[in-house]
Amino acid sequence: MHTNYESPLSSRYADKEMKYLFSSEKKFRTWRRLWIALAQAEHELGLPVTQEQIDELIAFQDNINYDVAQAREKEVRHDVMSHVYAYGVQCPKAKPIIHLGATSCYVGDNTDIIVMTEALRLVQKKLVLVIRALARFAEQYKNQPTLAFTHFQPAQPTTVGKRATLWLQDLLMDLEDVEYQLSKAKLLGSKGTTGTQASFLELFDGDYAKVRELDQKIAEKMGYSACFPVSGQTYSRKLDSQMLAVLSGIAQSAAKFSNDIRLLQHLKEVEEPFEKNQIGSSAMAYKRNPMRTERIASLARYVIADSLNPAMTMAGQWFERTLDDSANKRISVPEAFLAVDGILNLYLNVTDGLVVYPKVIEQHLRRELPFMATENIMMDAVKRGGDRQQLHERIRVHSMAAARVVKEEGGENDLLQRIAADPLFGVSLEELERMMDSSRYVGCAPMQTEDFLRQTAAPVLEKYKDIPDETAEISV
Repeated sequence: MHTNYESPLSSRYADKEMKYLFSSEKKFRTWRRLWIALAQAEHELGLPVTQEQIDELIAFQDNINYDVAQAREKEVRHDVMSHVYAYGVQCPKAKPIIHLGATSCYVGDNTDIIVMTEALRLVQKKLVLVIRALARFAEQYKNQPTLAFTHFQPAQPTTVGKRATLWLQDLLMDLEDVEYQLSKAKLLGSKGTTGTQASFLELFDGDYAKVRELDQKIAEKMGYSACFPVSGQTYSRKLDSQMLAVLSGIAQSAAKFSNDIRLLQHLKEVEEPFEKNQIGSSAMAYKRNPMRTERIASLARYVIADSLNPAMTMAGQWFERTLDDSANKRISVPEAFLAVDGILNLYLNVTDGLVVYPKVIEQHLRRELPFMATENIMMDAVKRGGDRQQLHERIRVHSMAAARVVKEEGGENDLLQRIAADPLFGVSLEELERMMDSSRYVGCAPMQTEDFLRQTAAPVLEKYKDIPDETAEISV
């Protein structure tokens, strides 16, 4: 096992449920389900397919004789016909009608759609779990003042919970995209070599209504409401592009979150989980590297870049079918889903274990708050009869001097002492200190957080209340 390449997406990052969806076992079992659905539909529409043949197919649908299929593929060099042959070996009565009227894309493309749809439902579930965890975090810290940044420069205070709603809102937008994509899920159906269903029109003696009904019956038997109304030999590769665009959106949101947490960890305000025996650095034993959020960023970058693959494949298709999509989509589609699965596992693990350090947050606020309070100080002085323009100039001079002490001398911010010593303001240091309650400067952040959680997040989470909570474990 150590001499062959193995994708880290499989060995390190994705969960077994997602890995199974893109496994050979899932693919070949779905092929057999599709052959059964085709036979049942043809039987119901009057073709010479018997119930005895269908029962035989059903009896062996999950007992795949891989050894026979593999041996046959070495001879004929065709994976679909090898499995048709292997199924026929097990089902001699049904052998003449397996794959009747269909092309390889009947099983190949319909299976791809089914797998992607089921994978997106799994992504949907994990996305909900992350949204739920973030909502709890936002509720817990909705009133905790913290320094907000623009351009990573100190701006005005916000709250820790309000900042979390920004991450949360991005994920809710992603969930809307997932829901929309799932709402329009369709199968290819059985369209034939160039999408004209000519073989089925022949089988049904020119009865176009039965040809149309065949597709509808196949869709319903596979759990779908409809098939694409038209196609070439394949379903439009636009679907792959749209699927990965949704996954790219989730990756973008997760990367933004991971960047913020990494910066906050540098500031020692918020940290990702760090286990008792975890090693942060092979050289520096004291380090606590943000390895989980770094991995989110790394995987997200891969997904965002990978989403260009099906976009270019779609753009490069010729007429009713070319095969330059095959090798690409075998890699790009599964790996995007596996990577997003890993991203959401990490996101949930980090969110469930975020550590907030209020004392450090307060320390940073105290250092910057005097600058941010100067407008209030100036307004109070004007109300006492001061000249706004003179006061503004004095504050500018005092602020520059205080900033110089902090930056050049490494001292504490002494802006309040400077203002208290200036008779133009007519205010004592004690009065100024009372104005340094950081909660006075967070604006509507606590109320915005409450409103958002109650009006926006809660209805969505209520819709998914039956999804049980899970704990995300990361293996490495």
